[in-house]
Amino acid sequence: MSTVCLTFDVDAEAGLAARLESSRDRLSTLSEREFSVRRGVPRILDLLAEHGMRATFYVPGATAERHPDAIRAIADGGHEIGHHGHHHLASHTIDASQQTAEIDDALEALRPFRADAIGYRSPAWELTPQTAELLVARGFAYDSSLMGDDRPYWLAVGAQKIVELPIHWSLDDYVWFGWGEAARPTTTSAWLEAWTQELASAAREDRPCTLTFHPEIIGRGYRALGLERLLKHLARAEVLTHSELAARV
Repeated sequence: MSTVCLTFDVDAEAGLAARLESSRDRLSTLSEREFSVRRGVPRILDLLAEHGMRATFYVPGATAERHPDAIRAIADGGHEIGHHGHHHLASHTIDASQQTAEIDDALEALRPFRADAIGYRSPAWELTPQTAELLVARGFAYDSSLMGDDRPYWLAVGAQKIVELPIHWSLDDYVWFGWGEAARPTTTSAWLEAWTQELASAAREDRPCTLTFHPEIIGRGYRALGLERLLKHLARAEVLTHSELAARV
């Protein structure tokens, strides 16, 4: 039996508005991110409830402030809320004081929606030594930003350490369906074939596997049908939240 963690990065507008001044007037660009919480999250929550599965949702603090009802619905569904920065600023592009603000501001914004233990996933999946030190100092339970193994491991942070729950670009829906400078939409059949083969490999090697989704991507009609097929495939798998997996390490 395979062990799988379903994770969703609920960036919404936080991925644009605070990072690019010009994005504030780009209503079409922002509307795609609004779709994330308006339609994507509800579809995902319905599918997870139908299949009796719990997931980890990584939420920027600014998203929680802008869309509290959507984040409350996630928490009320029994899902885990993880930290994903505050304004979704990539850690390697900001200084130490800004990194501290990104951590602390989001901790405060997410407080109403989460338990005391919390995990972290860096925006843009780029962790810096300064941010890692902040995670240890703030008592984070784990990180999920790195790719140094395909199974959980310990990340050394000075004289201390933190559990790392690794991710990979090939197991992120954006690589398959994202829309940006280079369009990448593909068929769900190709995506499902690749991911189910990865799950088979993980089961053979008795290692957990983390899958990453974005509501504005996987929550679109035909892709949501693909997610439903994937959840049916996982019917006999052990589906854990990231905090549950970290507790085993």
